[in-house]
Amino acid sequence: MPPFTEPSANQFADLVDFNLLECDPALKESLARTHANWAVDSLRDQAQQLGTAQTFALAELANRHTPELHRLDSRGQRINTVEFHPAWHQLLRMYRERGLVSLPFALPQQQGRWTAWAAGFYLHGQVEQGTLCPATMTQACIPLLQREPSLWSALGDKLMSNAYDERDVPIADKRSIWIGMGMTERQGGSDVRANTTLAVARGAGGRGATYVLNGHKWFYSAPSSDAHLVVARMDSEDGPLGCFFVPRWDSDGHRNGVNIQRLKGKVGNRSNASSEVEFDHAEGILIGEEGRGIPTIIEMATYTRLNCVLGSAAIMRSATVQAMAYARQRSAFGRHLAEQPLMRSVLADLALESEAALHLSMRLAEAYEQDADRGDPLARAWKRVMTPAAKFWVCKRAVEFTGEAMEVFGGNGYVNESIVARLFREAPVNSIWEGSGNVMCLDVLRALSREREALQALFEDFTQAARDEPRIARALHELHALFTAPPDQLEAIARLLVQRLVLLAQACLLLRHAPAFVSDAFIATRLASPTGMGGVIGALDARSIDIDRLLERALPH
Repeated sequence: MPPFTEPSANQFADLVDFNLLECDPALKESLARTHANWAVDSLRDQAQQLGTAQTFALAELANRHTPELHRLDSRGQRINTVEFHPAWHQLLRMYRERGLVSLPFALPQQQGRWTAWAAGFYLHGQVEQGTLCPATMTQACIPLLQREPSLWSALGDKLMSNAYDERDVPIADKRSIWIGMGMTERQGGSDVRANTTLAVARGAGGRGATYVLNGHKWFYSAPSSDAHLVVARMDSEDGPLGCFFVPRWDSDGHRNGVNIQRLKGKVGNRSNASSEVEFDHAEGILIGEEGRGIPTIIEMATYTRLNCVLGSAAIMRSATVQAMAYARQRSAFGRHLAEQPLMRSVLADLALESEAALHLSMRLAEAYEQDADRGDPLARAWKRVMTPAAKFWVCKRAVEFTGEAMEVFGGNGYVNESIVARLFREAPVNSIWEGSGNVMCLDVLRALSREREALQALFEDFTQAARDEPRIARALHELHALFTAPPDQLEAIARLLVQRLVLLAQACLLLRHAPAFVSDAFIATRLASPTGMGGVIGALDARSIDIDRLLERALPH
């Protein structure tokens, strides 16, 4: 008998050393369709670098060796420093040096810039997700700070820079900077209007003036960032809320009064640091209009929610690729898993869900560009209504999705060393961060109540797609009927409304842009099936869909 440690003929490692773009026809088609082919060479190079065994190893190291907080130096002075494993810095450097933090704003006239950025974000997220948190928040703050002339003159070049500068020094001394967020407090959570942190003006106050902040934040994302945007009460305990730019170092070159109390011990997203902080006479500069703190930071959240959708789509794509590669090699009961009918149904369903999430994400990114370039009403509807709707559905689906992908591996998927185990732990964060599922559904209702023309624009868009597809037309009619419910009933059925809205949007996108065997399978299993509308993955009628072509498209041999 061979030694127990001898390699088994039926054990296979996770898939590494492959080009993430070259094996993804749907992503390449999306780039071509949205006029982003100018970015393909750079994205292909990024995809090759990300797919190496070395980069996957960096991701594992960064998540195994979690950040460490050093509150004090050897002489008892407050330093509030967070130490990261070198792998974190290597991964974050990869992303920044690709120019992805500032890409949509650095090339304001370039068509396809938003989908080119989205593709780069999607590729990185298939390998490591924690590093995307500071990148997301930094990108999202750019349009806000561009409207603050004094701050932008000091920060603009550093925000737009592709250089990576990990030093913890004053902003004036850095080549590039990272920006984080501080919204929630322990007593309020998502109810930001319950915030008690107080900001008092040093002088006359007003936009661009310096305030002194005292209070706390229960979740302070990426505390190592060079500055944070923070929501606080202005001047009194019952004053209006403002949004403040709070740097790590104050105007005198000393560490600002932002004291990190502890780092959160999170389920996933472990490479990234999240913290609790207290403000002890911390300096902050008011940005946006006085008393408009929530609308100001919600604009930032609109961008970060898009990133949550893309991040979840990336997790789903990575899980699909790993599951399919393993199933094609692993044998059980006399043949490969990928040859067994029930497993083929599971893999095909994973492929459908993943591609639908990609198409929805890329359409959202395209809408952000169209809204910026020409203020297109349909693009605004996609941006304002479908962003929170997609965040609700895609991020929720990723949680179940990764659990199902883990089952493909059996016990091998349930050990910490497995890539899919990390994806499973990572998936819930995008559903919770920047507003949980209920918050997203209520935001959709709020947007539609204020902008009724947005729903009309979306329905007209879907109607055009449904002209030759009676199953979509029927689903559209049923959804329209749900929206006619009395206002006092809409909140109770908000999850049902949003789920159907997203599935309808995905069906229309696939009908327009994917091969017929993909769109037909999605419509048959999501809109026309009694077990559809987000049922258990793999619980589909495989007799009506072309599984061979679905699996080959998801991961070409």
